[in-house]
Amino acid sequence: MKENKILGEKRRQLILEWLQTESAPLTGGELAARTNVSRQVIVQDISLLKARGEPILATSQGYVYMSDIEKKKNQVERLIACQHDPQKTREELYLIVDYGVTVKDVIIEHPVYGDLTASIMVNNRKEVDEFIDKIEKANASYLSELTDGVHLHTIMANSEQALDEVCLALKKAGFLMNEE
Repeated sequence: MKENKILGEKRRQLILEWLQTESAPLTGGELAARTNVSRQVIVQDISLLKARGEPILATSQGYVYMSDIEKKKNQVERLIACQHDPQKTREELYLIVDYGVTVKDVIIEHPVYGDLTASIMVNNRKEVDEFIDKIEKANASYLSELTDGVHLHTIMANSEQALDEVCLALKKAGFLMNEE
């Protein structure tokens, strides 16, 4: 039993080192292959590391160590309110990333659970396609389907001007909710 604890701790330390040094997100499958354990063991390891206060974020592309995201100097964020049908998700995300803006997350207000936030972290069309492909392959629903298409996004860019430009484009395309 004690040997298993040591092995688990060594594996978690390796996972942490890999996440801290890799420039790209690492999927649970990649980490499982590297450590010769199941993906479920990796999910448990990540949960234990998060419980210890390690800033690990699960994104649609895989796990990232938050300090890598925070190192992006001069990043400004804005929370925007959007509404559209699920079929328009790719168009909405493309529009945002085409302005050089990153979509950090999607947030909905659930009637029972309150605010639900899911990390997206997409900043180009390829990542948008991968995100949507994962949803379709898993036969999963978009969070916004629970709220008649109403959702928030945290968006990030190098300047307020980039955020202003993308918000104007989103408004023209009918994605931003009107303030009445």
